[in-house]
Amino acid sequence: MVAVVIGVGLALLIGPGSLFGTANNAASVAGDCATAATSAAPTTSTQPSAAAAQAGTQANTAAPLSTAAPATTAAGTTSTAAPAATVPAAAAPTAATSAATTVATAPVTAAPTTSATATPCPSATATASAAAAAAKVSSDIIVPPNPLSAQGLATPYQLTGADGMSPDASGCTMANFANLGAFVQATILNPRNGRLSVYEPLVITQGTQPAAAPVVPTLPRRAVVTIDFGFNGTNLTQVGATPDALRQGNCVSGLPGSIFGQVSFCNGTGFFNAAFRAEREGRLRIPATGVSPKTGQACPTTRDFNMVDQDPSDNVTTTYLLTANGQTAQFNTANKAGLAGASPINNGSDNELLDAFLDPALGCTPFEAPDLSQDSTPGTSQALDELSAARNQQAPVAVVPENDEMTLVNNNLSVQKTDLYRAEVGQPAVSSFTAASSPAMFCQNMVNIQTSFLASNQALLATGTSPVLAVGDNLLTFMANRLNMSFTNLNCQNFGLTNPVTVTVDGNGAATAATFNTTQQQAAGQGRTRMPRPGRRMGRWHHRFQDPSGM
Repeated sequence: MVAVVIGVGLALLIGPGSLFGTANNAASVAGDCATAATSAAPTTSTQPSAAAAQAGTQANTAAPLSTAAPATTAAGTTSTAAPAATVPAAAAPTAATSAATTVATAPVTAAPTTSATATPCPSATATASAAAAAAKVSSDIIVPPNPLSAQGLATPYQLTGADGMSPDASGCTMANFANLGAFVQATILNPRNGRLSVYEPLVITQGTQPAAAPVVPTLPRRAVVTIDFGFNGTNLTQVGATPDALRQGNCVSGLPGSIFGQVSFCNGTGFFNAAFRAEREGRLRIPATGVSPKTGQACPTTRDFNMVDQDPSDNVTTTYLLTANGQTAQFNTANKAGLAGASPINNGSDNELLDAFLDPALGCTPFEAPDLSQDSTPGTSQALDELSAARNQQAPVAVVPENDEMTLVNNNLSVQKTDLYRAEVGQPAVSSFTAASSPAMFCQNMVNIQTSFLASNQALLATGTSPVLAVGDNLLTFMANRLNMSFTNLNCQNFGLTNPVTVTVDGNGAATAATFNTTQQQAAGQGRTRMPRPGRRMGRWHHRFQDPSGM
């Protein structure tokens, strides 16, 4: 994956499915509370743009990478200077294929970029927080006691600075959500009858109070709960409010000394084991994804190579309300009515991209369940998407690859860490049965399958809303740029593959056009599970090497 303020990822961007409808998602999330000023030399590139985009917000900050990595341009190509927001859908490419991309041997360094940190809705501490966020990428989240219980779910999680820093000193405040906001999502199984529901535990800035008291959910007897965490920064570390809190929740952040980064989990393995057992015994029935009336193909899942990126299955579809003074509340009818002027904020995620943008564009419907924090109206979740993918995705199946940055240990492949991540999202362990997602084969399948999907559906996708305008000016250019960046961030070139996407970017680094080479490619070293030789990876500035799309 795959930070969206609406989302990488680097997760590759983007936010909650049903929160804001379809076409208005990007605008709704940002509201009028964030501004950004960015500039960069127009570039046509087969490498990710140096501009960094916060997924999910209409006013994403396109800050330069801290390392000022060079952008490599394609030989003989030109670029446009029109702002992404003003480029009509007609600017999207119409040809389904193009000549193989030729990369110039001499890299071209992008012109210096200036940026203004995205400023969330004003509050007494917003200015100090935003300034601190420019240098900080890590935060802590305080997990309440008994997090899997009804009371634990209704007890606010607290966001604070890492290594003992205060929220203000670190910038780790929910007012600074675009840079360092944290989001939590629970999915609940009734093991007796297989019924599912979702709930969004609230995250507040440490030292503040909720803008409205969280709803206390009514859970079924012996409910099995999973809790997923998402973060718009780089590293989010769980800290127990009590010595036993993390143990009580079966909470997992990664291996000792090597956390996943943006994401973490509580009781994911237990939840999926219970859900799959209920499914085998006929108590839980996962609906079919159906067929897109627009393409005639199966509706996508989070394990579909048509839409995956470098770090699939990451982050959540949670949305909160943020008030002008920096307080947060759950996103529901009562709070929207009672907190006039509060703005929706959310987390960039692959799940959001699927549920809120791609499914609507294709005429598909995401898997939903009653949201207990939103008056039981239908809602999406990361775990629901994984259950749907496990039930419906046909081969080849895209699961978290070993060269996903979040599963590396000291930049080396780790089967142990990959298996731990996969177990928390209901995916099978590394084996010959998941060879389609070995490092080389994940790259090959992503290149061959997704490029053909985008090229074949250019006109349709160009009519879709971009989750992040700073990455692409419509859904097509966003996904094309995301694929372009994922190729580089996974070091796919080191498996003998060629980047199949050429994007034209405007002065802010947003893609305004794309061409695709649909020639089928074959990766070298398909049977090996080793890390390709190191290469420069570029992407989301706030998520180390992950892509700027935020989802």
